[in-house]
Formats: sequence, C-alpha cells, structure tokens
Amino acid sequence: MARRPTAFLTALIFLVSVLKPSLVVTASTAGIPDCQPIVAGDTDRIQFALNLEFLEAEFFLSGATGSGLDSIAPSLAKGGPPPIGARKAKLDPLVARIIEEFGYQEVGHLRAIITRIGGIPRPQLDLSVQNFAKVFDDAVGFKLIPPFDPYADTNRYLLASYVIPYVGLVGYVGTIPNLGKATSRSLVASLLSVEAGQDAVIRTLLYERTNQTVRPYNLTVAEFTNRISGLRNRLGACGIKDEGILVPLSLGAENRTNSNILAADPNSLSYARTPPEILRIVYGSGSEHKRGGFFPNGGGGEIAKRFLPKAN
Repeated sequence: MARRPTAFLTALIFLVSVLKPSLVVTASTAGIPDCQPIVAGDTDRIQFALNLEFLEAEFFLSGATGSGLDSIAPSLAKGGPPPIGARKAKLDPLVARIIEEFGYQEVGHLRAIITRIGGIPRPQLDLSVQNFAKVFDDAVGFKLIPPFDPYADTNRYLLASYVIPYVGLVGYVGTIPNLGKATSRSLVASLLSVEAGQDAVIRTLLYERTNQTVRPYNLTVAEFTNRISGLRNRLGACGIKDEGILVPLSLGAENRTNSNILAADPNSLSYARTPPEILRIVYGSGSEHKRGGFFPNGGGGEIAKRFLPKAN
C-alpha cells in the first residue's frame, strides 16, 4: 500500500507546481491583467456562462456516450458548430455512469438558462486530443511523450475533467454578487450548487488515486492536479484561486490537513473569478483578447465578444 506523502514532499510539490508558475510573466495584449469586476447586465453575465456549460455538456456526453449535445437536444445549440475532436473515452463502469449523469445535468443547465434568459449559438469548441495535450504540456512545463490523451483511460479522463468544471464554478461564485435581479441570483445559485457537486465528485475520485502514477508518465495524480491548478493561476493572473488535491498544511483547512478535496480560501470560502480571468484560462493564452484553447474562434455572447479584436 502506497505511503501518504510527507508534509515536506507535499509542500515541495505545491511550491514547484503552483507558486513557481505564478511567477512566470505571460504576454497579454491588455498589459497588466485586470482583476476587477466588469460592468454588464444580468442577461449578458448569465449568457457568458453558456460558454462553459456548452463545453462541459459536450465533453461529458461525448466522453461517456460517444455522442454530444446534437444527439440529445440539438435545438439548444442554436445552430452553432459541433465540437472538434470529442470522442468516447475508455472509462471504468463507475466513472462512466457518473460522467454520463453529469452530461445530462449540463443539458438541463443549458435548457434552464436558454429558457429563462435566452441563448447564444454554441461556440466552436476544441475537445481534441491535440488541444488537451497542449494544455497538459503547458501545465507540467515540458512536452509529454506520448501526448496526453484524455480519452485513453479513466485516470486521464478524470484529470481532463479536473481542467474544466472548476472554472465554471468559480465563475458562478464571481457572478452572483453582481446580479441585480432576485430571479437571476436564484437561477445562478441553483446552477452553482450542481456545478460544485460535480467538481467535488471529480476531486474525490482523483483524491482516491492521489499516489497513483499516471501511465505512461512519471507523475502522480496529485502532481498533475497541482500542475493544472498552477497553470490556471498563472493564466488567470489574479493570484492563487486554484489548488490541487494535496496542499501544504499552511493552506489546508484550518491548517490541520493537507487533503484538499474542496479548494477554498483560508476561511474555507470558495474562490471567485471574473469573466476576463475565465477567458484567459479557457483560451489558454493568458489574455482575454487572444482566442484559442478550447475556444479557437473565441467565446460566444456579448461579454466574450467585447474583449476580442474588432474585425476590419
């Protein structure tokens, strides 16, 4: 039976994978990253969240069933293009059932937002092996050989799942205080509750695998989560708002545990992110003005479009 990491090793993993990447200077067409709340109405704020809901729906549905949103509720896509590279993953029966349920939940989220607020066309999404491979290369700081394939097995799919839902979760936390209508706050609070549950399940499944080496790489599950969180902190460029499943005691709940199944601040309150921070992360560019990553043509809705260069 594998031994639990020592406090020193845990601290070392965290410092190398989270704190050090945060020191890397990233180029941004906007100069110093803006970490302040944006000005926007309720409709635009909630429609912005559709970008993440589409991303999660397509990844979960395809990973579990081999088919995406167009096979379940095509009208919700509003004529937007199908995702690039999504496919069925090789999952164990338990995880396959969980991910399938998550996919159907995301369909419900899309329907709830579109019915109550109005929709946007599904943006072009890149869920290809090549895109995930780049994300994981950027996270670990070197080129993984062979390229990281999120669809190859359960562990790699769970790590790829770790990349996505948490970004939507902290986005909802950042959205609620800025909503003006009680009906808007109620809707987003209900969405947040389920997103938080999904993230907790994914992190718990990964925590059960903490010390497992992710084959064929010489990195454990815990190391991968810390590297991914470090990458998101670096791209978001607004401090540490993301932590892996193992942290030093100084960052654990009440400084008494190095387990970190639920990422939270020193008072165990959720972190929050603004739309520009989220775009920097999902574009993989560190700039809300430079499209790419999971959204090769940029995000949909008025908020995402306002940050993209205007066409001549």
